[in-house]
Amino acid sequence: MRIIVFFDLPVKTKEEKRVYVRFRKFLIDDGYDMIQFSVYARLVNGEDAVDKHYLRLTKNLPPEGSIRFLQITERQYSAMKLLLGKKTIKEKKLSAQLTLMF
Repeated sequence: MRIIVFFDLPVKTKEEKRVYVRFRKFLIDDGYDMIQFSVYARLVNGEDAVDKHYLRLTKNLPPEGSIRFLQITERQYSAMKLLLGKKTIKEKKLSAQLTLMF
């Protein structure tokens, strides 16, 4: 399964920027990879892991902004189409690793 987190946080003041950086750092430290700006995804094993990461996310929510949490299967995630540009080296590497895992 995959967890996808979408967020839109204000960054007008210095404090808002600090909050943004802190939240983004939390996502990276918690094992999320950036798919594109303000969209991060993480691979998890089962519903228990989804629940665990959902709770961790809610404990680290910024006071302002919009955050969305989406849970999808690996099959749904792998069916995602890239409509513009080329896959990054990281995306190519992840695709190869997933092929080896299954």
